[in-house]
Amino acid sequence: TLQPNFEFKYVPSPPPPPPQSPGWLVLLPDEREFQYAAKMNNLETMEKLFKKNVNINAVDALKRTAFHFAVARSHISVVDFLLHHKARLDMADQHGLTVIHLAAWTGNLDIMRKLVKAGADQKAKNEEGMNVLHFAAQNNSVKIVDYFLQDLHLNDLNKPDGKGKKPFLLASEKGHVDMINNLITLKLFTSERDKEGNTALHLAAKNGHSEVVEILLEQWEEINELNQNNNSALQIAVQNGHLSLVTFLIDKHIDLQKNSPLHLAVINNHLPVVKSLLDANHDINSLNHRQETPLHLAADLGNVELVEVLLKTGCNLKTVDKHGKTALAVASRSSHALIVDMIIKAERYYATKQEHVAYSDDGSGLDLSFKQDHSTQTKQIRSSLWNLAYNQLKPQEWKKLALFWKFTEEQIKAIEEQWTGKKSYKEHGNRMLLIWLHGILLAHQNPVKHIYEDLVEAGFQHLAEKIRAASNVDMDFRKCAIS
Repeated sequence: TLQPNFEFKYVPSPPPPPPQSPGWLVLLPDEREFQYAAKMNNLETMEKLFKKNVNINAVDALKRTAFHFAVARSHISVVDFLLHHKARLDMADQHGLTVIHLAAWTGNLDIMRKLVKAGADQKAKNEEGMNVLHFAAQNNSVKIVDYFLQDLHLNDLNKPDGKGKKPFLLASEKGHVDMINNLITLKLFTSERDKEGNTALHLAAKNGHSEVVEILLEQWEEINELNQNNNSALQIAVQNGHLSLVTFLIDKHIDLQKNSPLHLAVINNHLPVVKSLLDANHDINSLNHRQETPLHLAADLGNVELVEVLLKTGCNLKTVDKHGKTALAVASRSSHALIVDMIIKAERYYATKQEHVAYSDDGSGLDLSFKQDHSTQTKQIRSSLWNLAYNQLKPQEWKKLALFWKFTEEQIKAIEEQWTGKKSYKEHGNRMLLIWLHGILLAHQNPVKHIYEDLVEAGFQHLAEKIRAASNVDMDFRKCAIS
């Protein structure tokens, strides 16, 4: 990939072309001096020339303007000057580079914010199909990536460039560990290939980036995948003479095959196989090489049916992987709200089951489920709880109730992580109330009676009265089943 190189020396312009000669431009002396001043951060000269009506958008033989030089050198005061005087933001040099590409390359977040605020095209591509995310990933500009993805939410920038490389592949090719980890956290890991059939693993191996290869191997297992030249990552490392990486890959090749049959069935979403293995008493809590249980994998995939089967079978919910994360934390990180709620229901159910042995077996038969409840029997109480969460509880009050009902701090944090914004507490509260309802119904207790008494005891007398007044329930909740 062509990399922007703006450390070129000042070279006098060639003789002027004939008037009829199109396609290549020559700077006037004042314009040349203006560009050089921008390059050297000389505001005084720029001010003087501006007063002489110099063309601030003049381009040199490579179609670069003063703005290109100012941004490439991270001269903030010059950038401010050019923005103030309405210099053009959209001019591309002969390689299609605009100033926003250069800001992404240099990683200067202050300049990037100024350009975006001034209206720079955030989705501009150069002639090789690269946008700001590609340039930032290629040059390890982590703050720029965070700005575009987390602040501006421009996730559609995560596309292949003209060579079929997404930002993740470019970062892997360059060996940028910080960028790789950041993109993985942002869920932008990909095992997709470029136009030559290379995965991120092939590209990292080609350049001998051992640390990146090690990180990548934690994300997927296909160590022997071949590119279009029928080369694996190991063969590529051998061809390029990366001896330490070759040794590492040979050792890793032996150690990688540590997923149990149950892990593999979960990874491939084979529900019948999962059930068959569990019926055969396969170890539901077996660990793979990343210290993950099958539940960790199912939670990360967001597969409700797989998670349901594993939770009902009674897997260990407290096991942490090599990064210290429980399955709940994995689901929360992956933004799988339904899975988060299911795991919390299971945690509370099994905790209560341990405390009250008599409670346990009634709920462990056909009626036991941790999935979202859509039953007609519970429609009215669910509606009342929704009204409580969305129209009556104030911010933070749902947490007070959650703590009263012995939700753990980890459970509360996991619920909070799925939604953000000023009104997100309403949905957080609603989810918490439905999780609470799940436990009450499994214990065959009356939820209307419980919610009234608990609201009073927790200090919400006025809300308790509203619930009682609104709840004209003509059904026996003791017969409610969880669907």
